[in-house]
Amino acid sequence: MICPCSGLPPGTDFDRCCRPALDGATWPTTAEALMRSRYTAFARGDENHLFRTWHPKTRPADLGVDDRTEWLRLEIIGTTDGGEDDATGTVHFRARFRDHLGDHALEENSSFVRRAGRWMYLEALND
Repeated sequence: MICPCSGLPPGTDFDRCCRPALDGATWPTTAEALMRSRYTAFARGDENHLFRTWHPKTRPADLGVDDRTEWLRLEIIGTTDGGEDDATGTVHFRARFRDHLGDHALEENSSFVRRAGRWMYLEALND
């Protein structure tokens, strides 16, 4: 099964892509890899991974996982910094999903920071 995030590199199966991060066996080494693992966590309803990877300063009490939402596709539009040696980074993405109201697209520029050497989601930078 191809990873819900479409795989990194494209077409990689779930077991070799996001599963190790969701299982807590590894931590994503780039902001993009963390973004992909978070998308996969939403797709699989994994609130534990979302909690672990959301910066405590901006983490909401309700993580927003709705098991009635079907996540359809993730598209990475671009990244700024966020590499293995960076302290900050952004990931511009579009996530397509379906809920009881129909099909939708969520587009966001996400900000990521390193905390204790690990990438964390900080916040959306949309206007």
